[in-house]
Amino acid sequence: MTQTPGENSAQPQSAQPIQPQPVQPQPPAQPQQTPSHEQQPAQQQAQPAPAPQQPAQERDPLREAFVDVRTQIAKAVVGQDEAVTGMLIALLCQGHVLLEGVPGVAKTLLVRSFATSVSLDNTRIQFTPDLMPSDVTGSLVYDASVSNFEFRAGPVFTNILIADEINRTPPKTQSALLEAMEEHQVSVGGGSRALPEPFMVAATQNPLEYEGTYPLPEAQLDRFLFKLVLGLPERDLEFEILNRHAHGFDASHLAEAGLTPVVDAAMIAQARERIAEIYIAPQVITYIVDLARATRQAPSLALGVSPRGATRMLGAARAYAWLSGRGYVTPDDVKALAHMTLGHRVILRPEAQMDGLNVDQVLNSIIATTEVPR
Repeated sequence: MTQTPGENSAQPQSAQPIQPQPVQPQPPAQPQQTPSHEQQPAQQQAQPAPAPQQPAQERDPLREAFVDVRTQIAKAVVGQDEAVTGMLIALLCQGHVLLEGVPGVAKTLLVRSFATSVSLDNTRIQFTPDLMPSDVTGSLVYDASVSNFEFRAGPVFTNILIADEINRTPPKTQSALLEAMEEHQVSVGGGSRALPEPFMVAATQNPLEYEGTYPLPEAQLDRFLFKLVLGLPERDLEFEILNRHAHGFDASHLAEAGLTPVVDAAMIAQARERIAEIYIAPQVITYIVDLARATRQAPSLALGVSPRGATRMLGAARAYAWLSGRGYVTPDDVKALAHMTLGHRVILRPEAQMDGLNVDQVLNSIIATTEVPR
């Protein structure tokens, strides 16, 4: 699990690399010895049956292809398994991700490697203070040859948009992405134009530099399915990074690193149909509702999770269950995604900050005190 440098809080729960676990049968309980003249009630005489052994999972080439995306990205990016899993789920849920980390932790390289492995077009925008909304969405340009205006599409017309350092551009330009992220279209010159499908925004921001930055408003943060924090690598992982560069690795030539596409747009559409069929019990839905409502009632939070946040968590849990090889959602799926789904949707009260609390600690407390369905 990675965390923001300098954070000394309790470790948040996070999505671990997906490894389906077989269910082991439980041995039957030993019957209690009683004298022959004592007649026990029928309920006590009946012994509990052992838990049935789950049948072996059928091989699913479609799911295996998506799981193989991690293997492809690992050829270029060392570690960051949690971030890769988050990006996979976001793509399957038609969501967007906000990548936060100090410069040089391979945020942009991760997105480029991801786009290559899923065979999707990607466009990178370097957000700067002088960037205009039309530089993102496109604009109408007068064509003298036909005496009419024609639309010239902006870089947002792609499959994966890399919004690099999104917090360095003013709110006016940041808002140009709101319609694109929520409705997958842009409105220019009085008309709406649909974006290519699939469409995902992968935005990056630096958590340390505040001068010359414009924090994202809550309305835009709520459009991101996940906030993924990329921390500094551990010693052995950093050695692996340097060792690769010592042997000729070039981040600008991903094909030479051996990255090959293993998923395409048609497979993404098919996977989304499979995920829509994943069963989620009413008790698990209630658990998601209780978590969301608990954030609104927490005394340390000034802003809790909206119903949109709870809805997105439901969809993400379904995708997580499918990637895990299950046809149903468990409460553990919800717990695994809670921090990355809810953390950026809540606001800590100033007095809680003065007491040394942070969002991760508050969410840990909420998860620990919310009743889990059995």
